[in-house]
Amino acid sequence: MTDVVVIGAGPAGVLAAIRAADLGARIALVTSGEMGGMAANDGPVPVRTLAYAARLLRDARHLPRYGLIGSEPVLEFDRLLARVREVVQDVRAHSALRERIDALGVTVHEHCGPVRFTGPNTIEAGRGLRLEAEKFIICTGGVSRRLPIPGIELTSTHADVWGLTAVPSSMLVIGAGSTGVQVGSMFHAFGTEVHLFEAGPRILASEDEAVAAAVAAELRASGVGTHERFGRVTSFEKTPAGVRMNFRDGDHDRSVEAEVAVVAAGWVPDTANLNLAAAGVVIESGGTIKVDEFLRTSAPHIFAAGDVTGRLMLVPGAVEDGFLAATNAVLGPTHPHRHRVSPSGSFTHPEYAQVGLTEGKARETHDVVTTVMPFDSAVRAIIEGRTFGFCKLVVDRASSRILGCHVVGERAVEIAQLAAIAMTAQMPVDELARVAISFPTYAEVLVYAAVRAAVELGLPLSGQAEHMGA
Repeated sequence: MTDVVVIGAGPAGVLAAIRAADLGARIALVTSGEMGGMAANDGPVPVRTLAYAARLLRDARHLPRYGLIGSEPVLEFDRLLARVREVVQDVRAHSALRERIDALGVTVHEHCGPVRFTGPNTIEAGRGLRLEAEKFIICTGGVSRRLPIPGIELTSTHADVWGLTAVPSSMLVIGAGSTGVQVGSMFHAFGTEVHLFEAGPRILASEDEAVAAAVAAELRASGVGTHERFGRVTSFEKTPAGVRMNFRDGDHDRSVEAEVAVVAAGWVPDTANLNLAAAGVVIESGGTIKVDEFLRTSAPHIFAAGDVTGRLMLVPGAVEDGFLAATNAVLGPTHPHRHRVSPSGSFTHPEYAQVGLTEGKARETHDVVTTVMPFDSAVRAIIEGRTFGFCKLVVDRASSRILGCHVVGERAVEIAQLAAIAMTAQMPVDELARVAISFPTYAEVLVYAAVRAAVELGLPLSGQAEHMGA
């Protein structure tokens, strides 16, 4: 009998298999599709490739400002999708993790089709595979939320973008969280008329309010229709030109039409078809698997990691979960889950990112100081004509520790990553203010914001920091 079967080969599953094999267990890794899961095949890797193409198109429009004159590039969408497939294949082919899995002797079962439990210690897959194991780690990730609305089958998800044969002339995006805004931003750059619809009071509801407001304003200024508090969708209908969305706006019935409608209404755990009841695993509302601090489910021999736990649904968190679940599955429940600093961001236009608490959340439990440094104060941003945006720091007044960093503008994701390193090291804001920073760089805005916070808190600074704050 296999010691541990890992179900799902995304970031959580791959790391779980490697860690468990490193500890000497006999491992089988089972996936319904390709190695890499959503992250490599349907998420960050292909999406970021499209986002990079969108960036190149936007950058080309800046060339005349620097005396570079030439014809404007024309997008050939089929060639772009070919490049996306090429990148995905290259990521798979050059993955050091796959090499480690093979070297460790992990038995890998790919393209198995749907996987389901048939008992506490047995699973079956759609292509006839049957495995028994002492323990299991469920890492099946998540899927796009499908709304129970008439005509929903006429809409697309972000994954369906890869099936398009041409750039649509118009697009409705329903749901303006990170996925919806990213899809809308990309296709707007490709020439699509895009309208974002958000039922809540603002787009990017999980971001700091100032960041969400700045992104919304810039999207509108660039020509993206952004509709907040738009009402409730009642149905979708097929039309000669594409899809019509009918919705209730207050006391009025309204409709809007486009060639394509993309529903980005959230991300939910992919657990519906696992038949977890047969294994004694309790599922909470929304399909989330209930786990304890050791990532054990209600069945003590079954663990869960990544998106299926319903916590922070990001690759870094999934990787850490997979490592931890495997450690506890093999060695016993000895390593509890601890909160880790986890940055997130999106390669939209404008780019935005965050790490830690928003200002609103921080003020609920802390006495805070906030500082905002606009990009137009950074020399690198001025040189490159990228002066839109800001870096905002949220700092605890008593301890001088950084509680959150929120950035919108050029290189936002990299800036937030630097802040995450400082926060992980529990670096007081005045220490960050004293860090020597290369000149000119976009990272300056983070250190400038730290200098301002240190000055407001009355903390001592070095000569360089004083110069920055001058």
